[in-house]
Amino acid sequence: MIDAVIFDCDGVLVDSEVLAVEVEMSMLADIGLLYDVALFKARFMGMSDAAFFGELDRDSRERLGIPLPGDFAKNCRERLYREVGTRLVEIDGAEKAVAGLVAKKAVASSSTVEKLQIKLTRAGLWHHFAPHIYGADHVAQAKPAPDLFLHAAAGLGVRPSACLVIEDSVNGVRAGLAAGMRVWGFGGGGHMDAAARERLADAGAERVVANWREAESLFLAL
Repeated sequence: MIDAVIFDCDGVLVDSEVLAVEVEMSMLADIGLLYDVALFKARFMGMSDAAFFGELDRDSRERLGIPLPGDFAKNCRERLYREVGTRLVEIDGAEKAVAGLVAKKAVASSSTVEKLQIKLTRAGLWHHFAPHIYGADHVAQAKPAPDLFLHAAAGLGVRPSACLVIEDSVNGVRAGLAAGMRVWGFGGGGHMDAAARERLADAGAERVVANWREAESLFLAL
């Protein structure tokens, strides 16, 4: 029995991951840190900003012999949110699927609540979830730790075992499973490909839905 659905935001509700990967890899290349795009997505998607930039700093020290520039994180996020402000859209069908969902619902994302408000408001989705919008600033440990999903379940007043998580990252799938929740992978974001969808299944997602039309039909059976 599913009483609540907990949604990741980036790459699930809003098509922001494709923008983030574009901006981040371009700026990293400018300082000499080059990554394979598929491996970059597999390694970093779903991380909090603190964990992400911490890993990049370690890479810079190991590969270039110098720390990540002190203003890199600030400049990267400023550039990303300029793109968000002009290019961000909902993932096709997200609002319709969310609006028609009878179960309780929440957002649980590795973004901060401040950034979630920007993205969800621009995509016209904020009002479907408020006040149940939870970010990395709500917990001590972000994904893949289960803390954020457990926090969201407590906020909704629902047992973890009665929650379904929808995630597009391996870190997110692992976090949902660690929280004792059912997990579906979501493959409909602009950043996803066959390999990324396969990684979600390999991480333990019980199914990987191709898009919101498929998810919406499956919601009817919850």
